[in-house]
Amino acid sequence: MRARVALLLLPLILSACEVGPDYVRPPPASPTPAAFKEVPDGWKVAQPNDAMNRGPWWAVYKDPVLDDLERQVNINNQTIKASEAAFRQASAIIREARAELFPVITGSSSVTRSQQGTGSISTGSFASGAGEPHTRYSFAGAVSNWEIDLWGQIRRQVESDVATAQATAGDLASAQLSAQAQLATAYFELRTDDELKRLLEATVEAYARSLKITNNKYAVGTAARSDVAQAQTQLDTTRAQLIAVGVTRAQFEHAIAVLIGKPPADFSIAPVVLNTQVPVIPPDMPSALLERRPDIAAAERRIASANAQIGVAISGYYPNLTLNGTYGWQGDALSQRFAPSSRVWSVGASLAETIFDAGSRHAQVDVARAAYDQSVANYRQTVLIAFEQVEDNLAQLRILEQQAEVQTSAVQSAELALRLILNQYLAGTVDYTTVVTAQAAALSNEQAALTITQNRLTASVALVQALGGGWDASQIPPNGDEREVNIAPTEDARPTWVRWVSKVLPWW
Repeated sequence: MRARVALLLLPLILSACEVGPDYVRPPPASPTPAAFKEVPDGWKVAQPNDAMNRGPWWAVYKDPVLDDLERQVNINNQTIKASEAAFRQASAIIREARAELFPVITGSSSVTRSQQGTGSISTGSFASGAGEPHTRYSFAGAVSNWEIDLWGQIRRQVESDVATAQATAGDLASAQLSAQAQLATAYFELRTDDELKRLLEATVEAYARSLKITNNKYAVGTAARSDVAQAQTQLDTTRAQLIAVGVTRAQFEHAIAVLIGKPPADFSIAPVVLNTQVPVIPPDMPSALLERRPDIAAAERRIASANAQIGVAISGYYPNLTLNGTYGWQGDALSQRFAPSSRVWSVGASLAETIFDAGSRHAQVDVARAAYDQSVANYRQTVLIAFEQVEDNLAQLRILEQQAEVQTSAVQSAELALRLILNQYLAGTVDYTTVVTAQAAALSNEQAALTITQNRLTASVALVQALGGGWDASQIPPNGDEREVNIAPTEDARPTWVRWVSKVLPWW
């Protein structure tokens, strides 16, 4: 009995060690700065009733249409669905790798009906006789080629697959954040086109009035024919700009439709006034960025995966132990199929070691170590790019805010100058060329102010994306299991009994 127990515990005892380096998270290429360089002095921290995020990151814009569109991204966006399928695939690979730790047990049974004949030759004649027919029953279970994980090759592979699945979960979060940011950017650009259209429509009406005034003055001989031509040219040019706005607006609307997984022909957004204020988004400390960026988390998990592959490669230097065994019953009577006398069994083990491979195993270890070094470099580069993106968008927001203040003053001055020059033209003290110049300056400054507002909104979206969009590394599933991530449910094609067993045995 003790020998049998020892035999059963032997695989567990032998598989207690794992070769290869244990994973230690590498530091970034340089020390994390204490603060972002581009955070201006006196940066206003959001107050509870100001721009504080009360839900998804896009809630800071307080736009119900944007809220509705963003909720549709995770459900219908095909890029996210592809990333989600890649994550499920990586999770399934984990289960496949873990299954190699356990033996594959097969069962067989057979029923054989036979009769043995006898014969002899005597004095040139053949006499034959026959024995009684009999039935033989056989029932057996077998374990074939069960490779014991002596040196942790399978466990290191599982460790690598878990880290890869976690990295894929980070890729899924990155795809979600990217699609959400693309949608918000396209939405604000579309709303800016709506505002530009309203501006040009109002300008067309103003230019039409100017043309009417000029025609009246020409009719009474107080204006030249050239003044009428200038007024008509300016009106038609602005009308052409108004028409051209429809092209870019349609493109943004189509892009939003694709982002939420709808055909552009079945989707439209009604024009509304852009009342969205540029929110104040206080950045976290730079060290927090390492936990809030899903791409950084994914890059770090790929280091862990590459580190485990070094252990997989090193295990190739050691011998492999394989077990085989069968256990069953054979007998001529079905009623005796479980009798001790009918029992048959066999157990065997084999040990195999590669003696010469011309340096193949050494090369595989070098490949694994080089892949690890590459993943470390990629991780550090991802961190540096993240810091760069945050600094870029902070600088852009800070400078655009200053530019917006100056541009607002320029718009007010241009509007005042236009009113004064129009009055002077009506009084006959200036020519119409001066009016055209003032009108063009006023329109140009208003368009510039609108462009600055658009740039500030899109820069705020880019800053939220650079800061991770409210995501946190704790959302990565610790075991790489898709059931631990909030993703859209997918159809399970497995038989009902398999799904039921998988609930009882998660490694199934």
